[in-house]
Amino acid sequence: MISVEGLKVEFGTKPLFQDASFVVNDRDRIALVGKNGAGKSTLLKILCGQQRPTAGTVAVPTDTTIGYLPQVMKLQDNTTVREETQKAFANIADLKARVDRLERQMSERTDYESDDYMQLVERYTTEHERYLMMGAENREAELERTLVGLGFLRTDFERPTSEFSGGWRMRIELAKILLEKPDVLLLDEPTNHLDIESIQWLEQFLATSASAVVLVSHDRAFINNVTNRTLEISCGRIVDYRVKYDEFVTLRKERREQQLRAYENQQKEIADMKAFIERFRYKATKAVQVQQKVKQLEKIVPIEVDQVDNSALHLKFPPCLRSGDYPVICDEVRKAYNHVVFDHVNLTIKRGEKVAFVGKNGEGKSTLVKCIMGEIPFDGSLKVGHNVQIGYFAQNQAQLLDESLTVFQTIDNVAKGDIRLRINDILGAFMFGGEESDKKVKVLSGGERSRLAMIRLLLEPVNLLILDEPTNHLDMQSKDVLKEAIRAFDGTAIIVSHDREFLDGLVTKVYEFGGGRVREYLGGIYDFLRSKAPQAAPVGATIDAFLTGTLKPAPKTKEAPSGAVGGASSYAEHKEQQKRIARAEKAVKASEQKIEQMEARLKELDELLMVPENASDMTLVTEYTDTKCALDEEMERWGQLSEELEMLK
Repeated sequence: MISVEGLKVEFGTKPLFQDASFVVNDRDRIALVGKNGAGKSTLLKILCGQQRPTAGTVAVPTDTTIGYLPQVMKLQDNTTVREETQKAFANIADLKARVDRLERQMSERTDYESDDYMQLVERYTTEHERYLMMGAENREAELERTLVGLGFLRTDFERPTSEFSGGWRMRIELAKILLEKPDVLLLDEPTNHLDIESIQWLEQFLATSASAVVLVSHDRAFINNVTNRTLEISCGRIVDYRVKYDEFVTLRKERREQQLRAYENQQKEIADMKAFIERFRYKATKAVQVQQKVKQLEKIVPIEVDQVDNSALHLKFPPCLRSGDYPVICDEVRKAYNHVVFDHVNLTIKRGEKVAFVGKNGEGKSTLVKCIMGEIPFDGSLKVGHNVQIGYFAQNQAQLLDESLTVFQTIDNVAKGDIRLRINDILGAFMFGGEESDKKVKVLSGGERSRLAMIRLLLEPVNLLILDEPTNHLDMQSKDVLKEAIRAFDGTAIIVSHDREFLDGLVTKVYEFGGGRVREYLGGIYDFLRSKAPQAAPVGATIDAFLTGTLKPAPKTKEAPSGAVGGASSYAEHKEQQKRIARAEKAVKASEQKIEQMEARLKELDELLMVPENASDMTLVTEYTDTKCALDEEMERWGQLSEELEMLK
């Protein structure tokens, strides 16, 4: 679908990458990875035609459509959510107008045997077929399903977009791109503004989409669940690994070990040549051999080794005072503005616990954090325990840094003891290695400032960590360093995050915010997600319904009942697991066979409708429409079945 040949991009003297060649095929799911600044976003802009390369070609067929979601975009302020999202169907509206116009022309003509009339029929057939294939008849239902999947309430549809934050407005843009159904989706950090439920919905959408996908993301769970191929930008080259991200990590480690061995052998060879040249430089009898060695030395192309892997770097918070047994106790806490954010919040966080705050954006996670910090008033009782020293990280922390200092000075001022000897290693682990450490804070981007604020927090003696979306501007390597530091932290931690992989193995309790309530779930993040799944239907119910022929498209998930839920309860429905998996696999296979049969019939109908005399055969047109609708429903059922099979496994 997209062919890239000999691509080269230069900014300044050193190219970002060169000699890049690869092909994006139909239904490819590609993760584009590399350290920050390697050129991932630049490559996406080149693929969608927004930027031109220094050299090389990007070939895109004329009938191939591309949808591109950048990290930052300008958004409209003068429409409602529904009106803005409906812009995705602008091309469908134009196509419908053309179909209607051609239909009127056909009804007004009587020269049925003329060549001109046959050409008119052919144009009508082609345009009508395109209209049906784009699923135009179901567009309002698709619009609502997509907006709800991305976290909007139906009551939000008629609200002006100007009332929403930047993150919610980015969701509107994502919805528009998904509804346009382009042949290729280019997504740059699509999960940055999504909560866990919306991320899971997007995963399922992309898994069943007919579009090819190229995405940049630092959410490891997301790219593992979506992609089947990995393109890495490293050392100015693009390397193609036709495996999922986790498998890529293993292969990349092996490749780097090979590079290191080759580099060491080359360095030994260079040293031997230089030693020979120095030893015999002034001996006339060796002049010819010396000149040969000099020429060989000049021709050697230095072997580059992928960026140094600092994931093994161990950071530890400095020692601090022991806090009381219960750092945070909430008793009937309530917070309301024009509406109630949350009410009847009762929770107790014990010393040493690592807990997660999760839920949709706007449900009160950051608000409760601000209540704990004492930044805003509230109703009820909220006690912060004895000797509690809070280390707080939020997005605005980056704005409080001293702009006159360099990156190194900022960290050197807070580092104590032996840790000062490792400042350069720490900065390197968070992408401030080499000359980057000499930059002034005032020239750093928002993401760079956030990373610097995070490093400062890692070096402060605190016993209660409160981290609000700490991973938004970190790459996977930096997230691993941070996760290990928090896991080894002796104190208490409250983490507001939608990054499942980051929370996995880190937290032992989850507090879910939603509907004005805060619910407690014992166990890790995946225990929480499994315990949420039975609310829609018991495990296996979807499979049973399919095998008995009663499965319908999934209803909207109802809100969870209030009260604490034990993590162990998530396994209550997993009896006779192997039998359930076998039945699930059978149901998925049967659904796939139905899809294949309907796709084959649609292809036959396509060929029949291309014949001029069949163009106005309403029996064929009706069958085509019915089959297309049935295929859409079956694809949705297949998505439900596949999701349940994945959960069972």
